[in-house]
Amino acid sequence: MSKILLKNVAEYSIERIELSDVSIYSYVTTDNLLQNKKGKVTAEKLPPQGGNVTKFNKDDILIANIRPYLKKIWFATHSGGSSADVLTLKVKKNFFSRFIYYVLFSENFFDYMMKGSKGTKMPRGDKNQILNFPIPNFDYSTQKAIAKVLSDLDAKIELNNKINQELERVAKTLYDYWFVQFDFPANLQDSTLSGAEGYKSSGGKMVYNEELKREIPEGWEVKTISEWINNDKSGDWGKETEQGNYSQKVSCVRGADLNGLNGKGELNSPTRFILEKNSHKILENHDLIIEISGGSPTQSTGRLAFITEETLERFENPLICSNFCKAVTLKDEKYLFNFVYQWNRLYDYGVLFGWEGKTSGIKNLLFESFVTNQKEVYPKSEIVEKFYDFVKPIHAKKQKNLIENQKLTALRDWLLPMLMNGQVTVDEAEEKLSSSIEQSRNMVAEPQAEYKKS
Repeated sequence: MSKILLKNVAEYSIERIELSDVSIYSYVTTDNLLQNKKGKVTAEKLPPQGGNVTKFNKDDILIANIRPYLKKIWFATHSGGSSADVLTLKVKKNFFSRFIYYVLFSENFFDYMMKGSKGTKMPRGDKNQILNFPIPNFDYSTQKAIAKVLSDLDAKIELNNKINQELERVAKTLYDYWFVQFDFPANLQDSTLSGAEGYKSSGGKMVYNEELKREIPEGWEVKTISEWINNDKSGDWGKETEQGNYSQKVSCVRGADLNGLNGKGELNSPTRFILEKNSHKILENHDLIIEISGGSPTQSTGRLAFITEETLERFENPLICSNFCKAVTLKDEKYLFNFVYQWNRLYDYGVLFGWEGKTSGIKNLLFESFVTNQKEVYPKSEIVEKFYDFVKPIHAKKQKNLIENQKLTALRDWLLPMLMNGQVTVDEAEEKLSSSIEQSRNMVAEPQAEYKKS
């Protein structure tokens, strides 16, 4: 396979753009480029007036030049401006931009960047060295064909992510209607939830609760969070390799993995070996995992994830949580989703910032103090069961989509170097892609429950 250097394929953009022509949406920095080749999110702020902003156009390739090991890269879907620490590559004619993007998407490219980087605490890529990266010299039509195979995989992954976002929106909206606005179905005997009359809006009796200082539906209770909980399991870290009595092979969920369990980030739980006698720490269906150490000045401790049967299917090994987390089991599993959405409301409102201590510079959640003092409304079980029955298939579908995405990502990451070095042809890759998607369709079932607010 003949090669050509990147400098013969692309060049750095040197064109500037006026700050008045850049929006939060179209501004790219090393902060809003996502790690591990996950694209970008919207910037939090624009640079100060007079800042140096490089112009980029649709189909340009943007790469963070700080800490190359973080693997921050984005294929521009629109035009905008980027900060000085973002390299903007403009692909020359006779080369297909998305193909070059996938060449640079490879692990080899970021390893190459790191080898030529300068600095230790904050390594920075050498712009001249980067331009000497070798590129497979395929003809234009082959470039397009390879890029299409890989793009189809990414498109399917992105579609699953969008489906999951919509599923989560539906579940959260229903929770807000029923347990925040108290407009749960007045007639719980209705076999469908569609068009059901809301309790509060139809004049259902509300009573003032002195502890919460607000009205709640008649017959509902108020309990501390600890009263929802049956028991908890401490975390474990075990050993990196099997040795002595450390023979129970597990996957360990860390704080960094919690968002990935929920489908909002990376999931790279390391394999560990724990003592056989600590097998009682293994997580089970309906367990919850709460981060008790970590956080940041802008992020409190207390992030939460929960385990379902479908979650467990994403792992080859049994699951435990790390020492920086705590696993919780509820007294009544039907309250699982109520607990999750109520806890996340408190987290999103910043309540847990007020329940943190600090040791050796690390923030710790004062878990026992929080759960034994924080009081929340405790709904009637028949309403909770209706909500559970509705939300359970939604989260099952979400986890099935995440399982499919794991397989599609693994296939893409395997195909990418094989296509680039000619070990797999485009036809063979398309056949593998078609087979993988067909298997996923057979595996994933749509949730049956539907809800429409009257």
